[in-house]
Order: sequence, then structure tokens, then C-alpha cells
Amino acid sequence: MRITFLGTGDAGGVPLYGCDCLVCQRARAVVDFRRRPCTALLEADKTRILLDAGLTDLTERFPPGYLSAIALTHFHPDHVQGLFHLRWGIGASIPVYAPPDAEGCADLYKNHGLLEFRQLAKFEPITVGTLTLTPLPLIHSKVTFGYAIEDSSGQRFAYLTDTVGLPPRTLAFLGDWQPDLLTLDCSHPPHSDPPRNHNDLARALQLIESLAPTTVWLTHISHELDVWRLRNSRVYLSSRLRFAHDGLSITLE
Repeated sequence: MRITFLGTGDAGGVPLYGCDCLVCQRARAVVDFRRRPCTALLEADKTRILLDAGLTDLTERFPPGYLSAIALTHFHPDHVQGLFHLRWGIGASIPVYAPPDAEGCADLYKNHGLLEFRQLAKFEPITVGTLTLTPLPLIHSKVTFGYAIEDSSGQRFAYLTDTVGLPPRTLAFLGDWQPDLLTLDCSHPPHSDPPRNHNDLARALQLIESLAPTTVWLTHISHELDVWRLRNSRVYLSSRLRFAHDGLSITLE
């Protein structure tokens, strides 16, 4: 199973419009430092699943028939905006698995085009090709699912964004399931006030120590967290912790 982080930014992205901080200036000058909307691609044999659809150039990235399915974490615009153009294409329909959100986003349900929306239920697994996905409830301002994903060889990967902390049942599931690799939402630097909607680094570290996976890749990263990293580059955080970046590809063997 291979995971490619196509986008690792929060809703504002990096560079943030109008911001002249060091991180945003660097990202304008060097494309490798940019963070686009949070999106990832899963590949196993001939199965290809897009996790979220925040990128607006999906029609250019993926030719017709390339994607086996799309799995949405939730219906906030920065996670579904790429669907608004994709839906008007022609050809075979694309299954789009999503949490049970009656509102969705704008008119996607009404004018879905070639998108075939399929509602998921928490903790009820589905199989797409050679991958099995189990939806896990998260804590966010909209109905949101993370995914526990297993391939035919038994490799396990968990993708958890957007969330602040984890519900007890999700935490217990992951503790028993024991993913080989974990991707976790972390939008903010450490803060004394409790975070809202997204983990700060302190909350993320608490979850990492609780779950104790081999490796954790943080995603949904803001320019503020990147600034904090530059200023605290010598601070030891955790041997398990990594910061994802756009274009990063990881293979579970």
C-alpha cells in the first residue's frame, strides 16, 4: 500500500493570502514549501482511492477511469471543492463514500453529475478493490469520519483529519487495531487554551503517546505551525513524529 500526500495544508493553506510571515514568504518563493488543501491518494495493486477532494485540479491530475473511488472525511469546502468541477465530466460514474451529512456542501447532492454518493456508517467497514476502509467518528464542527484502512496483505493505515482529540470509542478501536502508520490532524502550535475543531501540537502529542504507533505523520498544517517549527527546530517532540509535506509518498511493505 502506498500513501501520497497531495495536500497537507489547513483551510487557508501555505502561503496564506495576505500574510508576510517568513513561512509564507518562503512558500511564495519556493513551491516545495507550499501546502495545498488536505488530500491524499491511496494505492494498492490496481485500487486507487482519493482521500478527500480539496484540490481544484482533480480533472487534470487523474484521467477518466483512474480512481476506483473517493472517500470524504466531511463536507467542509476545503475537503470537497475539487468535486464541483469533476462532477460535470462524462463517462463512468465515480463512487464517493461520505459520512451521513444531510446537508453535504452546496448543491453537490442535487447536481451530482458523474459522482455517485454512498453514505457510510460509523465502524461499518466497506471494501473497495483490495482495500478495506472502516469509518471512524472524529470530533469536528461537521459530521466527520477518519478511516482505518487495511490492504490484502494486512498492512494497516489510519487517516484522521479533521479532529480535535478522538472520541473514546475511536480511541479504543485504534488501540486494539494498532495501525502500522497513522496520519493525524495538527493545525496549530502548542497553546495554553483548549483547541477547537483541530488539534494543536500538544493535543496531537498526547494522542501519539496514547496510541503509540510506530510512526505518525501530521497533516492539515497551518502557516502558524510551520513558523513555530522554524523557531523551535531544536525542541525534541517524539521519536514517532513526522511532519508531512505536499508530494510525500510512503510505501508500507
